[in-house]
Amino acid sequence: MILTITLNPSVDIQYRLSDFNIDTVNRVTDVRKTAGGKGLNVARVIRQLDEKVSATGFLGGSLGDFINSELKRLNIENGFMPITGDTRNCIAIIHNGEQTELLEDGPVIQQEEASQFLRQFREQAKQANWITISGSLPKGLQKNYYEQMLAIANEVGIPVLLDTKGDLLARSLQGDTVPYLIKPNQDELADLLGEEKLDIEDVRVAIQSVLFDGVDWVVITMGAQGAVVKHKDKVYRVHSPKINAANPVGSGDSVIAGFATGLARQLSGENLIKFGLAMGVLNAMEEQTGYVDITKVSWCIEQMKVEDWV
Repeated sequence: MILTITLNPSVDIQYRLSDFNIDTVNRVTDVRKTAGGKGLNVARVIRQLDEKVSATGFLGGSLGDFINSELKRLNIENGFMPITGDTRNCIAIIHNGEQTELLEDGPVIQQEEASQFLRQFREQAKQANWITISGSLPKGLQKNYYEQMLAIANEVGIPVLLDTKGDLLARSLQGDTVPYLIKPNQDELADLLGEEKLDIEDVRVAIQSVLFDGVDWVVITMGAQGAVVKHKDKVYRVHSPKINAANPVGSGDSVIAGFATGLARQLSGENLIKFGLAMGVLNAMEEQTGYVDITKVSWCIEQMKVEDWV
């Protein structure tokens, strides 16, 4: 079983308009609401791939109830912990080929809730074979909260795939227990290293930094340019098939889902790389975030090209 963590989930609302006008009324007929947050995107793709998955984190209020009902509908095991605060909305207004986002902060987690969740997480981790941790921390949690979770997972012997950025990623790499896999994109890698921008050759050099010592898999996604992947002492350049991208949002989450599923199926080496990255490509081909067409999986894997890059 794969356990996915989303500590700051949301109800994602899409308003699709032909035109968006400021300082007047905009009537919306195309409205889409989904259980959102990076880890929930991961869980959704894992379930589409027919792997057993459990989702956990914090949920509160009527929006938390909506996510609970969505998990039931999707047949995803619900391990979320109820809190006194209210789960947030994240609104995307899609108009004229552009996207305007309104992101709420979310609830403030109380100290006892934070402690209770770590106790619950320990028990949930014991039932898992792989763990994914995705996204940001809600307010109220200490900056070392992911480090505490990594330590707990290590104590019970379960590897963690971590997808976060900035200070949270840096702290997780510098702690006593590092993740099994990380997946920053090209811009997040530059930010982690204090650089404005990295080209493909810069990425090849940067991925071999001592900062990543001890991390089995480092996956740097680069959109249409594919990816650079480091597994222990080997570096790979990965070329993805050319596609017409309908919606790239959630593709990074789908890559995490692909790697977690591949690891659960005991894939390794190039087979794991192709399977994991294929899920990001397939997600980008769909309008719905956190969705892949499983009938196209074999095609996409066949189109992936992996080169040794020493």
